[in-house]
Amino acid sequence: MSKLGDRISRAMQERRRLRRRASLSIAIADRFAQLSIAGWEASTQGGSFFHSAGYQGMFERARPPNVEPRYALISDGDAPVAAVCMQIVTLDHTRLGDPKRRRALRRLGSKLRTRVLVCGNVLVYGVHGVSFAPGADHARAWEAVAEAIYRVRRAEKLAGSTSIVLLKDFDAAARADSAVLEKLSYGAVEIEPNMVLNVNPAWHSHDDYLQSLSSKFRSDIRSRVFKRFEEAGCVIEVLDDVAAHALEIERLYLQTHANATLRLLTLPPDYWPALMALAGAHGRVHVARRAGRLIGFIVTLKDGDTAFAYHIGFDRETAEAGVPLYLRLLQASLAQAIEFGARRVSFGPTALQPKARLGCKPEATIVWARHRHPFLNQLLQPMLRLIEHDEAPEVSPFK
Repeated sequence: MSKLGDRISRAMQERRRLRRRASLSIAIADRFAQLSIAGWEASTQGGSFFHSAGYQGMFERARPPNVEPRYALISDGDAPVAAVCMQIVTLDHTRLGDPKRRRALRRLGSKLRTRVLVCGNVLVYGVHGVSFAPGADHARAWEAVAEAIYRVRRAEKLAGSTSIVLLKDFDAAARADSAVLEKLSYGAVEIEPNMVLNVNPAWHSHDDYLQSLSSKFRSDIRSRVFKRFEEAGCVIEVLDDVAAHALEIERLYLQTHANATLRLLTLPPDYWPALMALAGAHGRVHVARRAGRLIGFIVTLKDGDTAFAYHIGFDRETAEAGVPLYLRLLQASLAQAIEFGARRVSFGPTALQPKARLGCKPEATIVWARHRHPFLNQLLQPMLRLIEHDEAPEVSPFK
């Protein structure tokens, strides 16, 4: 046997040993209601909004059509250890933003469909795949998580194979916590950093934030963003009746995401009111209006000490005419995060330059990736290390 074959064989044996030595019970479900709700709540107690039982039910009712949820509940005897959120994402030529590529590939249809198994949530940035019960042995639980993912992938052979498995999005602490995955043949892929703004405890309002900036950056925001926005006849306001404007929000969302190189998903119109109804006092939708017409929106959601500024959409024609819609919406979300009392604001991995100018700092982030075929996985690992991503610029906007 070749050296590569020996290495693959040893890796497979070690992988089986680590996955199964945990001796933990694993319950897997296609629908959330099939699991023990009490066990799930015990595993997610004090955890993220995106791990909650309420969120799982909302997601099933208002999920993107190409995203199928899967769940696992890991227990030690009758004691819950971890809750695992997985999603199977189907990609085809309709997920490509480039119209020329879509036309060229449309003839191939289903031949280009790819199913990716994701441990995490493709709708939001961050570590939302696994929640551990208080006191759980994380190393042992991660081995059981890998076994749960393996079982889901094997079961999907009937519906169509899932060749690629991803676990997203791990910061430095979460990467160290899940290091056993490397022994299970997962490779770490560094992606664009999450842009995070740490909220100064002295900020009690958006004006406090502005006053903390150096005069150059404060003047830039007031003149280049606020003044130009207002001179264009635009206003920012909180949208109270999200359901009544769901189709308008969807229109703006699609305008923003239509030209992305790869769109993993398309959110349905009923997602927006469902999310806000669940979030309650911890969620806000800010909209930009011009002559009464919606021309932009952004969602801000408080999850523990973190506020997420995400799900943004705006009118492309208005933005291309020079109205700073995107920048003004970011400021509205930041103001809301301060009002929420959040200690940090997660702005996600896109548009690194304008977010750095807000005062955000990059948090290094990786995904764990693995191909189902052992030989291809051995070839994949060196290739993953060659993937390049944008680096956030160094900006110091504060006094």
